[in-house]
Amino acid sequence: MVIPRIRRWTPLDRLARLPRDGRDTLFLLAVIAWLVLPQVARLPLWCGALVAGVLAWRAWLAVSGGALPRSRWVVLLLLAAVGATMATHNTLLGRDAGVTLIVVLLALKTLELRARRDAFVVFFLGFFTLLTNFFYSQSLLTAVAMLVGLLGLLTTLVLAHMPVGKPSLAAAARLSGRMALLGAPVMVVLFVLFPRLAPLWGLPSDGMAGRSGLSSSMEVGSIASLVLDESIAMRVRFLQQRPPQQYLYFRGPVLSSFDGRRWQPLRASLPTRYALKSALEVSGEALAYEVTLEPTNHPWLMVLDAAAEAPQGAGLAPQLQADLQWTTRSPITDLTRYTAKSHLEFRHGPAQPVIGLQEFVDLPPGYNPRTLQLAADIRRDPRYAQAGTATLVAAVMERLRTGGYGYTLDPGVYGADTADEFWFDRKEGFCEHIASAFVVLMRALDVPARIVTGYQGGELNGVDGYWTVRQSDAHAWAEVWQAGQGWVRVDPTSAVAPSRTRGTQRLAAPAGLVGGAFSALSPGFVAQVRQVWDAVNNRWNQVVLNYTQTRQLNLLRSVGFTTPDWQDLGLVLLFLVVFATAGGAAWGLWERRQRDPWLRLLDRARAKSGVAARPPSFLPRQLAKDLLAQHGPSAHAAHDWLLRLEACRYAPAARQPATLGQLKREFSRLAWPHQDPGNTGNS
Repeated sequence: MVIPRIRRWTPLDRLARLPRDGRDTLFLLAVIAWLVLPQVARLPLWCGALVAGVLAWRAWLAVSGGALPRSRWVVLLLLAAVGATMATHNTLLGRDAGVTLIVVLLALKTLELRARRDAFVVFFLGFFTLLTNFFYSQSLLTAVAMLVGLLGLLTTLVLAHMPVGKPSLAAAARLSGRMALLGAPVMVVLFVLFPRLAPLWGLPSDGMAGRSGLSSSMEVGSIASLVLDESIAMRVRFLQQRPPQQYLYFRGPVLSSFDGRRWQPLRASLPTRYALKSALEVSGEALAYEVTLEPTNHPWLMVLDAAAEAPQGAGLAPQLQADLQWTTRSPITDLTRYTAKSHLEFRHGPAQPVIGLQEFVDLPPGYNPRTLQLAADIRRDPRYAQAGTATLVAAVMERLRTGGYGYTLDPGVYGADTADEFWFDRKEGFCEHIASAFVVLMRALDVPARIVTGYQGGELNGVDGYWTVRQSDAHAWAEVWQAGQGWVRVDPTSAVAPSRTRGTQRLAAPAGLVGGAFSALSPGFVAQVRQVWDAVNNRWNQVVLNYTQTRQLNLLRSVGFTTPDWQDLGLVLLFLVVFATAGGAAWGLWERRQRDPWLRLLDRARAKSGVAARPPSFLPRQLAKDLLAQHGPSAHAAHDWLLRLEACRYAPAARQPATLGQLKREFSRLAWPHQDPGNTGNS
């Protein structure tokens, strides 16, 4: 006797046997999870845990067929969430608190899916949650993810309007895709022509979340290992020939005040302001370029040293600071594009000694005694006793080149005397250690010096021709004051690691397991894929995120407007709306005339029969029966014709007695029973 093998149930089997409304609910929960997932890193920890728990609970109820919780439990959870939001954000208003509450409301509303009305509330909360993702990121990846979420919400909306089980999930997805495609032209027209009026247009940015690789201060030695950030800081398109990479220094904050550990900008005392009022002097041909700067939440405009003219961009109003840095009046919280012109040959700062230069020699007492002793030893050397700045800089740079110093991203945590540890103990560090130790030694030698931070170098994208500067290209170098020349750039890192500034070997973040495997198999392929992705993102930035009101008005100029403004944009948009409405009405009229020819022929037969009006669902066989009952044998011809008309629509193709064309021709010759035999119908 063969014992039949018992098949074990799997979760997929259980899912397949669920009622259709249960599977639709699970699909809706999956869409909600997809919309909330990008927000998890920005939501409070309790909020993420609450949403995950509620969605899991609702999924279990859908699978098990359990009853939904009572309303009082939902209310208690809502009150707890409101209290936690208030405790976390200290307010119930604003972006972060509002997003937290919206996400919580969306999750809790799934516990009240008792009627179609509740489902519609969930859909609209889902659409709003989808939009909140753009409060934090408007990247191409976010747009693609939210497009998937939009199609998911439209699919659930289609399912909610249909009887249970009709249509299938795949059919509903296809219908939602067609709906999205039909709405795409409207979206494009609104994107191109809807007036962008500040401050109504655009998204608010978080005033506390800095996203730049640079900072307004630099604490030396507090980072044990530097994790390179490969995200893009800016893209540069040179309008002329690109200069060599070792000249690509994009100037950022200048740090001149040192407390032994932290470098900060110098407070503008009266002597300092007097010392730094010397005008910038440039020479040689200007280098023109265009910068697309990612949001930094700082007012710094990154330009090549040195830009004598203000960068040009919509709403920038840049100002040149005394330390040669260009800044805006408000932090840059959105993708910003501007053009600039820089001179690689320039002179800046006082040509002769002034009182304010003393502040660039000051060092905090009690720090780095061995570095101070090293400076004293150098000064006692007859070669450097009366040496000028250029000679002292050359001596220190030679020490860096030949003293066994190295460049590393993992130097360990430094102690209080950071310059001493670099010069005598560790002899390795990344750019901030090298620049700080160099400036401390130069100041100990009584040479005015300061630290400049910014970006150095970058990478040419061979796909779109843009020069890509990443956060990993953030750099720190030094400036020393030299009589007759002013401030002169000195990059001590170039003496330790020439490849860092000349581009022969760029820094790169360690690859992950998958990325490392692909790089080992085909490094060229990985680099090409990365360049293509960067180029696609850059195109998204240029075409979509940088589509400003200026570009809107330029579009109107290209079609004949001489001095367009936002009112002209509104008029063009209104014209297109009227034109589209008229086109839609014409389409509807044409579609009405293109009604099903079988139905049109049936309507004509009803009119010829003289039978009292019947509902639209009245079949030809029923009309034939009425004719036969009313007129007797004289209606046999019409009766047979009507039965053949019905068979033409509903009978299998092999059993159809006549085609629609044949029936039309017979109709024109057919004598209806209430008419004289010689009076035939007209086609």
